[in-house]
Amino acid sequence: MSRTSSFAMDKVPASMKEQIRQKALGLGFCAAGFAAVRPQADAMESLREMVAQGRHGEMRYLETGMPERADPTLLLSGARTVLSVAVAGPARQDRGHDEEGILSAHAAIPDYHLVVRSLLGKLLGFIRSEAGVPVNGVACVDGAPVLEKAWAEAAGIGRTGRNTLLIVPGAGSMVFLGELLLDIEIEPDAPLDFDPCGDCRACLDACPTGALTASGRIDATRCISYLTIELKREFTESEAAKTGPWLFGCDRCLEACPHNQARSVAPHHAFAPSPGILELTAEKVLELTGSSFRKLFAGTPLMRLGLKRLKRNAKSVLEKQKGKGG
Repeated sequence: MSRTSSFAMDKVPASMKEQIRQKALGLGFCAAGFAAVRPQADAMESLREMVAQGRHGEMRYLETGMPERADPTLLLSGARTVLSVAVAGPARQDRGHDEEGILSAHAAIPDYHLVVRSLLGKLLGFIRSEAGVPVNGVACVDGAPVLEKAWAEAAGIGRTGRNTLLIVPGAGSMVFLGELLLDIEIEPDAPLDFDPCGDCRACLDACPTGALTASGRIDATRCISYLTIELKREFTESEAAKTGPWLFGCDRCLEACPHNQARSVAPHHAFAPSPGILELTAEKVLELTGSSFRKLFAGTPLMRLGLKRLKRNAKSVLEKQKGKGG
């Protein structure tokens, strides 16, 4: 079937649009929405300002991916629709030994990049089987140069809160985002008309390092998640002091958010935590070998971190414990 022999201008009818949304929800996404590909000028301006001010730290990919973020057609020629999705992740479990090293909630579960990408692949397969016209699509998850929160807002699945994270009604901000870039036209959804935060400052007050410098504004160089996950080199003395007892990531602003405390959406079933990782402490990290590290963390986000940086984080935790004991 030729691309001009079916729907006018390859526009998917409203009934098909809702079938796609229902399929997304059936796959376990907690929200799915559609946006037309168009410039996201405000989001690009905010990103360029962050980079110009050095608040992105050493995340060079934020600098090199500017053209693709500004124009999704550089990732998919002829892209006309962004299908944004969110999937609920778990809350951090109380392990009872946080003083020995704290792990972010997503450290002990299957790598969300792999899970969300797999689900998007299934969703794209469904679209191709049902659309009636050839469909080209590209699945994007986190690391891809895409303005995830801007497209999610445009697609009506959430609004960005004071902690700079997308807040999805019912699911809060403990969510993982993904996108399908599609070269077919799907009627866009309207952005949500709600203020997720009001006068609440819980996330700003909870941040241990003051990384949330103002509403919707973050300085990554102060953020514990950036320091323990994104930063590739050894810590300076001041950086090590900021990381506190965290081995990987930081969930303080998430845990303080009323939307997360009252969320009604259960985590996706794929995100069952690994008991072995939940028992991890800073001392146990230093005992890991290359093979034991790979065995314990295969298929989890910690594989991306690597053993060298995990041990860097563990040494920082233990040094602070020693300082308190002395």
